[in-house]
Amino acid sequence: MSNWIVPVFLTGVCVYGLIRRVDVFGLFLEGAAEGLKTVVTILPPLIAVMTGIAMCRASGALELLSHLAAPVLQRVGFPAEVLPLALLRPVSGSGALGVLESLLGAYGPDSRIGRVASVLQGSTETTFYVMAVYYGRLKITKTGHTLPAALAGDLMGCLMSGIVVTLIFG
Repeated sequence: MSNWIVPVFLTGVCVYGLIRRVDVFGLFLEGAAEGLKTVVTILPPLIAVMTGIAMCRASGALELLSHLAAPVLQRVGFPAEVLPLALLRPVSGSGALGVLESLLGAYGPDSRIGRVASVLQGSTETTFYVMAVYYGRLKITKTGHTLPAALAGDLMGCLMSGIVVTLIFG
């Protein structure tokens, strides 16, 4: 049944357009052209974010930050093994997903580390990626309070992931 949803929907849109005498194909081409303009607009900030991520991972800066912050965060119940995920998540969703996958593979999804990592992945956002894409598209250069507020939300998501897993699973 689910294999038919998209073809039926597209056929319905085309039939509706024909009944209303709308140039469906012309509108489709206009939308595709607008999509290409959007890609051209957001590509430079996206490349900058991805380059920064690759540099941090290749240089060892991610591991160094994890090592330095581990003693402090372990006191609030946040496992040191999850720190690379916490540091990478605001920057890259795909990079964070790779780190999550390696944590779940190494420790298991039902381990404390696996649970904290899973809660963190679901409760934080790819802040820099989202800002680069949306603010780049809208050509917004003054982020004002957006970045500090978003990073504060990410920090709370990280801290609360350790606390909530401790409260629920002990």
